[in-house]
Amino acid sequence: MGRVSTPKQSRAAALLIAPTMIVLAIVIGYPIVRAIRLSFQADKGLDPTTGVFTDGGFAGLEHYLYWTTQRCMSPSGAVSTCPPGVLATDFWPALRITLFFTVVTVALETLLGMWMATVMNRDFKGRGMLRAAVLIPWAIPTAVTAKLWQFIFADHGIINSLLGTHVHWTTDPWAARIAVIIADVWKTTPFMALLILAGLQMIPKDLYEAARVDGASRWQMFTQITMPLVKPALMVAVLFRTLDALRMYDLPVILISSSSNSPTATISQLVVEDMRQNHFNSASALSTLVFLLIFFVAFVMIRFLGADVSGSGDQRIMKRAQRRAQKQARKQQAQTRPAHAKQRKEATR
Repeated sequence: MGRVSTPKQSRAAALLIAPTMIVLAIVIGYPIVRAIRLSFQADKGLDPTTGVFTDGGFAGLEHYLYWTTQRCMSPSGAVSTCPPGVLATDFWPALRITLFFTVVTVALETLLGMWMATVMNRDFKGRGMLRAAVLIPWAIPTAVTAKLWQFIFADHGIINSLLGTHVHWTTDPWAARIAVIIADVWKTTPFMALLILAGLQMIPKDLYEAARVDGASRWQMFTQITMPLVKPALMVAVLFRTLDALRMYDLPVILISSSSNSPTATISQLVVEDMRQNHFNSASALSTLVFLLIFFVAFVMIRFLGADVSGSGDQRIMKRAQRRAQKQARKQQAQTRPAHAKQRKEATR
């Protein structure tokens, strides 16, 4: 039965978290509100029709349509399709590249992180040293990581020397994308492994011992005990990495190119490039679109895929796993009981 708090305790709790909420509102809330407000304002500059300097004004959805439909306004005020070279023409390719990087890197990092966490969760000599060594790639700054892999993927670098190939890793479109994926997986897989390892260590050892006594196989223990109980930590790790990958910027910029039309250009690169051209309002609109994309992905993963960021579902999942393991053990015993009875019958003859 859950504990019921009194009104006095609720007020005390609200007072205790009030300073943190105020800081979060200033540090996080204000920039978001400011960016959304700027996205609906027109850029400052000369009015093409009157030639008078204007201080902006309400622009409606003009900046959002600029990115999503590639519609540009000419000096005469006419609206037409944006010519090649305008940042808006790189929006959809950059969005596809961002989603491609997100899906591939998160999938690879989840599989490798699960394997690494399973290995590090075992009892063996030097386990502590291995855990510390695994975190080294994650601790290295991203800029240093990008420069390191830039040397490795050079035309006469280590990769081409070991493979005996002449692949242009930083100029060929698909080779450049593979290079970014490899570098990102190398750097961020330890982060996934660390979060998954924390979830594995929360699983009671008694469950495995009981399942082993009941005759459960390793695969049955993994599917009926490990995966259900580690799912909250696993989904939180996938959520964090997905949100981080959607805003990827520094790794492809340093490793490949900072150009907005490069084969590895992401949405974040377009935002930065638009700000460099002093188009802060349209850059705010694009950053708002990125924010909405990240919010939608987070909502789907928390609401429908079981990413329990609050930890409230751990006990429920543990009980469910216990019932599933017991059911699987009873099923296996029922299958082996006729064979044992037949053996006893033959032994009595």
